[in-house]
Amino acid sequence: MSYPKVDFLYLNESDMIAAGVKNMTGCIEAMEEMFKLMKAGNYRMGGANGNSHGCMMMFPESSPFPEMPVDGPDRRFMAMPAYLGGKFDMAGMKWYGSNCENKEKGLPRSILMLTLNDKDTGAPLAYMSANILSAYRTGAVPGVGYKYLSKPDAKTVGIIGPGVMSKTALAAIMAVRPDIQTIKVKGRGAKSLQDFIDYAKAEYPNVDIYSVSSIEEAVRDSDIVSASTSTPTGDPELYPYIAEEWIKPGALISSTAALRFDDDFIINRARTVTDNIMLYEAWEEEMKPDAYHIVPIPAVRVMDLIAQGKMTSEQVDDLGDILTGKIPVHRKEDEIIIYSVGGMPVEDVAWGTIVYRNALEKGIGTKLNLWETPQMI
Repeated sequence: MSYPKVDFLYLNESDMIAAGVKNMTGCIEAMEEMFKLMKAGNYRMGGANGNSHGCMMMFPESSPFPEMPVDGPDRRFMAMPAYLGGKFDMAGMKWYGSNCENKEKGLPRSILMLTLNDKDTGAPLAYMSANILSAYRTGAVPGVGYKYLSKPDAKTVGIIGPGVMSKTALAAIMAVRPDIQTIKVKGRGAKSLQDFIDYAKAEYPNVDIYSVSSIEEAVRDSDIVSASTSTPTGDPELYPYIAEEWIKPGALISSTAALRFDDDFIINRARTVTDNIMLYEAWEEEMKPDAYHIVPIPAVRVMDLIAQGKMTSEQVDDLGDILTGKIPVHRKEDEIIIYSVGGMPVEDVAWGTIVYRNALEKGIGTKLNLWETPQMI
C-alpha cells in the first residue's frame, strides 16, 4: 500500500464464492494451522485476557423509547476482533447483527461482515461478506476434531439441528471421513428438516440419509454426532439432552450450540475436548457463577463444575495440545469424546485472509478508495 492513499478490496458474497470460500478441505487445513499458532501464543482476541469471544450488545426486555428495539430470540449485535500471526499475519474484526425475525424478510438470522486491517496502521485491506465464510469456518473447526478424534472407520453420523451450521459440519465430516454410509437427521420444523435432507442427498448421493423423530434415535449407533441447535438460553433444563446410555462406545459428539448431559457422566466418564480452553475460562470469568445459563455449550458447564470444585482443569483437554503432540489423540480405547466448539474471531481472520489473498491473485472484487490524502491528521 502506498500511504497516505488508502484503497481496500470489497468482496460481496458472489466474489467470496469465486475466491474459494467454500473450499472445505482448505478451510480445515487453515483451522488446523490456526490452532497450532494459538497454542504457540501467536494470536490475540478481545478483552484484557486476550481470549474474549467479543463484545456483545443486547437490547432490554422493555424500553421507554419507542424507537429502541427490545429483546428477542437471537437479537443482538456483536464485534469480534482478532489478530493471528504466522503465515496469516493479519488483524481483523467480524461484525454482525442477529434477529430470528429476519427469516420473515427472506434474510438469514445473522448478517455478517469481516474487515481485514493492516496490523501496523489499522488501515482497511478488505471488507467482505462473511455469512458463508463464518459458516464454513464454523464447520471446519469441528472438522479438525473429526479428522483427529473420530474413528477412521466411522460409518454413521447423527445430525441434531438441520440448519446452516449442520450443513457445513456435515461437509467437514465428509471431507475427512469420506466412507460415511448413513446420516440420520433430527429437526423440529418439517420444512427445514426436508430442506436439509434434500440438500444432503444432492451433495452426497451415495449415502443413506433420512430423518428421525428423536435425539435418541440420532445418537444411538452413531460414530459421529453433530449438534447445532438454536435454543433459548437461561434454563439448562430446556437445552437438548443426550443420555449416556444412548451413546455408542468410541463416539465423538461435537457441539457448536446448546447441549446437555448428566453431570455424573461429564465428571466421571466423558472426555471433554475444547477448541480453545482459554475461551471457556474467559467466559467463566466474565459470566460467573453460572456461565452455562448464558453460553449453553457443554464445556461451559464443565467450567462451572470446575468453579464449584466438582471437576479439575486437568479433566479438560485442548485440541491445540493434541495437534502439537503435547497430549495423546486418545487417552483410552472406546472413549466417548464431547468436543465443544465456541467460535472465535481468529477463525474468521484465518480463513478470511486466505480468501482475500486468493481474490487478489485472481483479480476478484471491487477496489474502493478510502481517501487519497486524509483531510484530518
